[in-house]
Amino acid sequence: MNEADLIGTIERLLPAAPPDVLAGIGDDAAVVRIGDRLVLLSTDMLVEGVDFDRSTITARDLGYRAIAVNLSDIAAMGGSPRYCLVALGMPRDPDPAWFVELVSGMVEAAREHAVAIVGGDLSRAETVVLSVTATGESVPGGVVLRSGAKPGDRLVVTGRLGAAAGGLRLLAAGPREAARARSAGWGRDLLDAQCRPAARVAEGQVLARAGATAMIDVSDGLARDLGRVCAASAVGAIVRLDRLPLAPGLQDLLRLTGDDPLDLALHGGEDLELLATLPAAAVEPAAATLAERFGTPLTDIGEMRADPDARIVATSQDGAERPLAPAGWDHFGT
Repeated sequence: MNEADLIGTIERLLPAAPPDVLAGIGDDAAVVRIGDRLVLLSTDMLVEGVDFDRSTITARDLGYRAIAVNLSDIAAMGGSPRYCLVALGMPRDPDPAWFVELVSGMVEAAREHAVAIVGGDLSRAETVVLSVTATGESVPGGVVLRSGAKPGDRLVVTGRLGAAAGGLRLLAAGPREAARARSAGWGRDLLDAQCRPAARVAEGQVLARAGATAMIDVSDGLARDLGRVCAASAVGAIVRLDRLPLAPGLQDLLRLTGDDPLDLALHGGEDLELLATLPAAAVEPAAATLAERFGTPLTDIGEMRADPDARIVATSQDGAERPLAPAGWDHFGT
């Protein structure tokens, strides 16, 4: 069973959600109504040996990343994060200095987004397991789900793609190569995208106010996450490969490791950029706002189209079309 199979099994076994649950399993965050407010709930887990390697990431960066990936889920709903709960499993006799740095990294990430860490749990475990639950609220413009994309909507993405996956490949090349790449300049952004990813919280709120019809964060690769939007919205998509905003350092990485920049952008994941669908008239004003306020580029990479089978087609610069399989990171994939 892959990750999608397991999630589907959970959905079938759970009873019907009560009426105050507006969105449950199947989006970046759950949406529940509490009184007259819409509250967003999300949780994410980082497991040593699966999601990170302690030999290649500092404790401070790990703590920062754990908070950022959760706030990114709130960002993908166009929401405003408020609080975090942290559950941490560690081997017996943890290094006090490592633990202090881990918590300091969490505090740093939370402070950047005015989020409070309000509690959690500690336990002994064979490896480090770090689970964060984030809560947030909707903002004017409303909650943006994955299921609202319409034929004719433009497909846009924030920032650059492939950087986090490139950083992971650079770390795998060894500490000496990673240090050289960082000192040369081209590896700095790749390594930071992997170890200290940016949660596009403010950008998500701008896109929600601009009329985004659907949104998701690129955590499992653009192709896979776009496939989730298409399936939830019952539409297809056409992606212009020549328009994908590739991270600049990927060309240098190609010369070092042979990793294809386009493949990393489509299937690498962990970028935490926002992939959204917008009415055509809203793209230019939204792009101008993001550039002016945050220096964040917004790139139009394609269009949503009517297709009940939710197929994705990629086009190259010469106009040739080919199917794009929604492949990417899967915790239980082979």
